Amino acid sequence: MPDSTRSDNPRPENALAAQLMVIAKEPVPGRVKTRLTPAYTPAEAAELAEAALADTLATVAATGVTRRILALAGTPGRWLPPGFDVIAQRGGGLDERLAWALADARVTSPAPLVFIGMDTPQVTPALLARAVEPLVSGTADATFGPAEDGGFWLLGLREIDPALVLGVPMSRADTGALQLARLHHAGLRVRMLPELADVDTAGEAERIAAAAPGSRFAARVRALGPRALLAAG
Repeated sequence: MPDSTRSDNPRPENALAAQLMVIAKEPVPGRVKTRLTPAYTPAEAAELAEAALADTLATVAATGVTRRILALAGTPGRWLPPGFDVIAQRGGGLDERLAWALADARVTSPAPLVFIGMDTPQVTPALLARAVEPLVSGTADATFGPAEDGGFWLLGLREIDPALVLGVPMSRADTGALQLARLHHAGLRVRMLPELADVDTAGEAERIAAAAPGSRFAARVRALGPRALLAAG
C-alpha cells in the first residue's frame, strides 16, 4: 500500500457507513485539463482544474459518510480541506490507477465505496448521497453515473472489487457502456444516476459554470472571461 496521510475529523452520528473517494491529479500547469488549451493557457487551465477539484472536495466534505479519501497523483495543496485520508495513486493506465485506489482503500475499510473524479464541480451532496444510500441499505450492489461524453463520472460498489474496473478501456466514447456492461456481467444490481457533463472543453466549462453559478469553478470561469467562441474559431 502506498504512503497515506490520515486526516481525522469528527463524523456526524447519522453519517452513512460508507466511503467517498475523489480520484484527482495535482493541478499543475501542463499536466491537467490539457484539452482546455488553446482556449485557455496551461496556467489558466490549471486554475480551472484547481477550482473544480476544490468544489468537488468541498461537496464530498459536506456529504455525511464515515470516511473520505483523496487518491492523488501529486502533492496535496491549499485546496485540500481537513477530514480526508490521502493515498497516492499508483499504476499505469487509468484503469490500473482506479483498481489500485480501490484496493488501497479496502485495506483500511471494507465499507461500501463511491468514487468520482475532479471534472464535475456541479455535483451536490444530495446527488452523492443518492449514490451512497442504496449501497449502504443493500438495495443496490453498484451505483453508476454516466457522462455526456460516453464515459462515467461516478461509480459506487457495495463490495469493493478492483477487478470490476481493471482492464476496462478508459477515455473512450464507449468507456461508460463498457464499464456498465462489466457491472451487469458480474451480476450486480446497478442503480443509475443522472447523466452529467464533465469539464473537457471551453464550451463545457462555460456550460457547467452556468449550471453551478455559486461554485468556485464558476467564479474562476467568469474571472477568466468567455473562451468558447475563441475555441470554436
